[in-house]
Amino acid sequence: MERRFEVRYRELMEDAKLRPEAFQRMLSRLDAFAASFAMGWNTGAQQRHAREYLAGLLSNLERKSMEPIAYLHDQDRQPLQKFIGQASWDHRPLVTELVRQVGHELASANGVLVFDPSAFPKRGRDSVGVARQWCGRLGKKDNCQVGIYMAYVSEKEHALVDFRLYLPKEWSRDRMRRQKCHVPKGTKFHTRQDLILEMLQEHGPHLPHTWIAGDDELGRSAEFRGKLRDWGETYVLAVPSNTLVRDLDAEPPSHFGKGPPPKVPYTQACNWAASVPEATWTEIDVRDGEKGPLPVQAVKVLVQTKKKNRNGPEETLIVCREQQRDGTWKQDYFLSDAPVSTPLKEFARVIKAEHRIEECLQRTKGEAGLADYEVRTWEGWHHHQTLSLLASWFLTREKRHGEKIIPEYYRSPGSSDPCSVAA
Repeated sequence: MERRFEVRYRELMEDAKLRPEAFQRMLSRLDAFAASFAMGWNTGAQQRHAREYLAGLLSNLERKSMEPIAYLHDQDRQPLQKFIGQASWDHRPLVTELVRQVGHELASANGVLVFDPSAFPKRGRDSVGVARQWCGRLGKKDNCQVGIYMAYVSEKEHALVDFRLYLPKEWSRDRMRRQKCHVPKGTKFHTRQDLILEMLQEHGPHLPHTWIAGDDELGRSAEFRGKLRDWGETYVLAVPSNTLVRDLDAEPPSHFGKGPPPKVPYTQACNWAASVPEATWTEIDVRDGEKGPLPVQAVKVLVQTKKKNRNGPEETLIVCREQQRDGTWKQDYFLSDAPVSTPLKEFARVIKAEHRIEECLQRTKGEAGLADYEVRTWEGWHHHQTLSLLASWFLTREKRHGEKIIPEYYRSPGSSDPCSVAA
């Protein structure tokens, strides 16, 4: 091993060591944390099972499903299985308390609410909500369940705060299937955008924010963007590269003859970006903590979009591009109802915040067992998801606790706030 790599290796290994102070009284903090959600469970036994399940999700088990968690506590799995899959406790008060805590501890006036679907591959057709649909994890259509997630992102931290199970249309027509999985009576089909608006309406007032962000599955819907405008929300939403836009700053074609003067024709966003002169692009350093500065280039323009083959509202188109190792450019496209005068630096901050929900999902799947469930019913899915979000929030709080005690182990030189970009 070369000396410079050997020295760096020793430095990294030294940084990986944690002082005992970081773990002092952690179990007592977990007890206090679980107690703050006690209103969600009806009996002392349920509160005990919740504490045990949380401990299992926070453990170093390779797979954090029912049986390993039960064995971790030297118990039979049936009581815990009944607690998750069958017991009649309402997860909604727990989510409400989670939102309250996140809003209290991470609140920031310029916070960002981010929404994103996440798929869970499944075999068979008996699990609630399972259908052949797009599975981002596999990069293709496959048998899976889809959850829609809401995250809160501020300069302090980021955390998942709520979720909805997407129930495909085929489930709305299959009464026997719904009964078998205990889907509540009266549950109707809702689009993914409907589920997001439901979460936004419920929690938006309790989470201080300036922006709404999401991927192109949300941004492609003109109706969804319109609803956000009607609600007075400011958004930056990814859109497909073939989104039709009309550059309102471009010179219209020459007018000859009678009739109204011609307008600039619509063009795909990718074609508009390809015509932008090199000098027009602005470089921004998006700091990404330990990975160091990440230079991206961005450009913006006031455009008119289309809505069902008709002229739509004026919006700001933002295009960001990042140069790849082979010299090509990876480009992403966004629409916003914010004024075109909004600084590119602020748009870049929100776009960066949009990616934080992927970090939240990866963290919750990897460290809190979000995808490790083995339940098929409506109650079981919602119970497991809720406890996984609580476990992930506990880990986030522990990280923040550790930063206060021994900050040198949690923040490397050059790291920055979750949403910051270079000036």
